[in-house]
Formats: sequence, C-alpha cells, structure tokens
Amino acid sequence: MRGLGISLYPENASIGEFKAYVDLAIKYGFTRAFTCLISISKDSRGCFDKFKKVVEYASLRGMKVIADVEPSIFGELGSSYNRLGFFKEMGLYGIRLDLGFSGSEESIMTFNSSDLKIEINMSNGTKYLENILSYLPNKENLLGCHNFYPHRYTGLAREHFIKCSKDFKKHGIRTVAFVSSKKADFGPWPVNEGLCTLEEHRNLPIDVQAKDLFNTNLIDDVIIANCFASEDELKALGNLDRNMITLNVELSENIPQLQKKIVLEELHFNRGDVSEYMIRSTQSRVKYIDYEFQLFNPKPIKKGDILIESSLYKRYAGELQIALKDMDNSGKTNVVGKIVDQEIFLIDYIKPWQKFKLQCTK
Repeated sequence: MRGLGISLYPENASIGEFKAYVDLAIKYGFTRAFTCLISISKDSRGCFDKFKKVVEYASLRGMKVIADVEPSIFGELGSSYNRLGFFKEMGLYGIRLDLGFSGSEESIMTFNSSDLKIEINMSNGTKYLENILSYLPNKENLLGCHNFYPHRYTGLAREHFIKCSKDFKKHGIRTVAFVSSKKADFGPWPVNEGLCTLEEHRNLPIDVQAKDLFNTNLIDDVIIANCFASEDELKALGNLDRNMITLNVELSENIPQLQKKIVLEELHFNRGDVSEYMIRSTQSRVKYIDYEFQLFNPKPIKKGDILIESSLYKRYAGELQIALKDMDNSGKTNVVGKIVDQEIFLIDYIKPWQKFKLQCTK
C-alpha cells in the first residue's frame, strides 16, 4: 500500500509542537516520518534528548520513523555498521544512509538483529544498489529514498528521476520521494527554498506534486520534506487516491446535466490505440448511444480542454476526450471544461489503458 509521511526536525521547534504535528498527520492517514541525525550532535545534550523524545513519541503513535545518517555519525554515537541496537533503542524503524559504505557493509546491515530497515540514497544514478545486491542482502530490510533539494534549481530533472527510480523498482525495492509544503518554513539546513525531489515541483501545490509522483508508478511513499505543513495540505494529501490519478477540472457554465455527469461520475480510461492529439475515453458513447448530444460550445480547442462530441459526429457522439494539443474545432465538438492550469502537465503522462477520474474544484 502506498504511504504518506512527514518530516521531523526537533532542533527547530518545541517538543509540544512536534507532538501536535504528529497527531495531526496521523489524523489524515500519515504513517511515516523522516528525520535527520546528520544535523544533530550528540554533544549537544539538550538537542539530542529532544530528538529522542520526538522520535519516541512518533514511534509510540505508530509512525515508522527513519533517520538520515552517514558513516561519520556511527562513531559519534558509539555505534557501527554491525552494531545498530542504539538506533532501535531510540524508537527508529530504520536508518537512511545519505552516504554509504562499500556495499558489503550495507548488505551486512540488512541482517541486523534489531530488524531495522536500511534505506539507501536513490538519487545518484550509480550502480550503488547493484553493488549492494551483489553481496546478497536481506532485501526485506532494504529500502530506497530519493534526496530533497533546498536550493532552487538544484532538484532532480525528470529524466534522471525516472531512470533512478526504475533502477530500484525493477529489483522490487520500496521507494520514497519528497514533496514540499508552501506553508512550511524550515528544514534541516539553513537554506530553505522549498524541499522537493523533482525541481519542476518546487512551485506546485503539494497535492499536485504527490499526484505526479504516485502516477509514475515508481514511488511507493511520498514524504513532506519541510515543516510544518498546514492542516489543509495534510488533508489534501490524505484525501488523494494514491492508486488512480484524479484530475481537477473547471466546467463550462452552460454544460448540460448529462455531459456534467459523464465528466464527473464516469470512470475514464485512455484507449490503447493512442492519439498524439487527445486522450479518448470512449465508454460514454456506448453507454449513452440513444442520447441526443446537442451542440452548445464548439469553441477553438486548447491543450487541457475537455471535449464531448455532439451527435453531429454520429458514432462518436458522447465520447469524452482531453486535448493534448491545441486543435481546430470542426464545429461539431463541445468544449465542456478544462483541466486546471497547474495540472495540465499531468495529462502528458497518462498511459494507454490507464484509468483516471475527473473532479470539479468548485
């Protein structure tokens, strides 16, 4: 099952604030938490104690908490790659290796007696995972997690993101990527211009970022990287259908009731014999074959427009389409609405036979 997570950086707010944030996230179905041990020093006793209390609380509330570490942290904490009990005692579900070892050590770590998950960096595009797999790890305890990028313009390009994610999914490794809250104002580092994995997500609403990640079918869990996301953002993510993309639409003012029903109540899928000009959802033309679809809005067609063919198009009457390009209107096609501007890019990634739904934002 695909999951949602939040991030916890105890050095930047009170224990009470983090407990309230954990409780709010759980209310909306969040089950994971990311935190960062790299930015916490054990020598800073008060900060480290607060870190442990926040992690313990989230863990007791049922969240799976994974902390970012690197090899130098093990020595600071009196631990090592083959002695991980310290992290389990903190209440952690696992540790994420921002920087790794040679591959052999990671393999040994997956057999740790505390049954901690070992999460490795997905974003570098190297043969790191294949190297670990060559040492025959316990794959049940091996996870993958992308980076997030606090500096504008440093996030991953889509092509690289897809390549890296496929490298993990083909081996059956559970994957994670990050989205950024527009309401949050801190992360683990001083620079905070949004904390997303994909650069193109930086200025998008949080639910649109998550829709895109889940729609790749390459990401299992989506985590909000910065704090504190608003309740509206948590609710929006909690309400997402994580298994089927639902696009937000704006409907034409004069749309007839049946056309409105077709847009909003039917389960749509893109025909397998795909067109480069439109997504075609054809079942409505079969279901309503006896209905007269009057011509009411044959305006010029723009990318993202939702179309329903009028009965002037005979056997195509009632077919719903989504324009992938600007097109001329023959004068027989009704423009019944449009995909909202911030989601139009998502239609480019709807695959042949893929199911989807449309919902009205107003």
